[in-house]
Formats: sequence, C-alpha cells, structure tokens
Amino acid sequence: MTDQNRHGPVLRRVVTGHDADGKAVALIDGPATNHKFPDDKLSSTMMWSTDASPTSILGDEDEGARILGSAPPASGSRFTMMEFQPGNAFHGLHRTDTVDYVICISGQIDMFFDDTRFVTLRPGDVLIQRGTDHAWVNRGTEPCRLAVVLLDAVPKRKGSISGLVSAR
Repeated sequence: MTDQNRHGPVLRRVVTGHDADGKAVALIDGPATNHKFPDDKLSSTMMWSTDASPTSILGDEDEGARILGSAPPASGSRFTMMEFQPGNAFHGLHRTDTVDYVICISGQIDMFFDDTRFVTLRPGDVLIQRGTDHAWVNRGTEPCRLAVVLLDAVPKRKGSISGLVSAR
C-alpha cells in the first residue's frame, strides 16, 4: 500500500493564537493531516515544530504542515504523535542529538538501548531521552500511541540523524 492510500490516526489538533484585537482564538481546530508512514506498522503525525528557543507566539504559519526529518530544526523543536502497530520490526538503533520527551498515551512499547536491553513503556509513563541510541518495538497486542517532543541539543555527534534525514 502506498503512502497516498494510507490514512493516519485521527488526531484533533487545536492551535491557538490572537485575533487583530489581541484576544485568544483557535486558529486551527481540525484533524492533523501531516502523516508519514516509514513502514506498514508505523505512522508519525506532525503536530507542530519551531525554529528557535525561545520561539515566537505570533504569526499565522501552520508549523505543523512542515516536512521535517526525524530531528527538529536547528535550535528548534518537533512534536509528533507516533503510532506503532503490534509486531513492528526491530530496524536497528538510531539517535538524534536531542532531548526527547516521550509520553505513552495507549498500548505499550519496548525502547531498546541495544540488541538485548530495553525498558517497557505503558500508558502514563514518561521517558526523557537524552541523545541515546534506541529502537522501538511493539511486542504487545494493540497499537501503541506515543506523544513525542524533540528539542535540539548539543553536542552534535558524528553518526546522529539530523536535517531532513529520517530514522527510517
């Protein structure tokens, strides 16, 4: 099945901002549509990204519509919702030079540190990942949904994923 024929998970995305009078408004309220499908058992839906820290709270660009690789923009952030189907394959380890906040929303998943060592995340668990090698494997019986925020970090190391490159 090609990416054009696949549908990502239904995720409502509400983005707030300011109207001409400076009052709070919902600029976007609808389904997130920026889906990537690295393989048949994985989807990644871009929710938002930033180019700097601190970032601007003004403007009307839909920063969730950008096409990015696995890492965020330099000095920026990347927020995605990822969904791993049961039985996804171990594709080898990868890393980004980022601090990642990973929240398990539903299902469960194993985050491998190497070929044999792993930690299992379940709903409500939070992982703070600091530029370590890792791989994700869903050995459960239901899809696992993760909220993932990547913040650009230092140092920059040879072999880390950066720019428009994706982990898969």
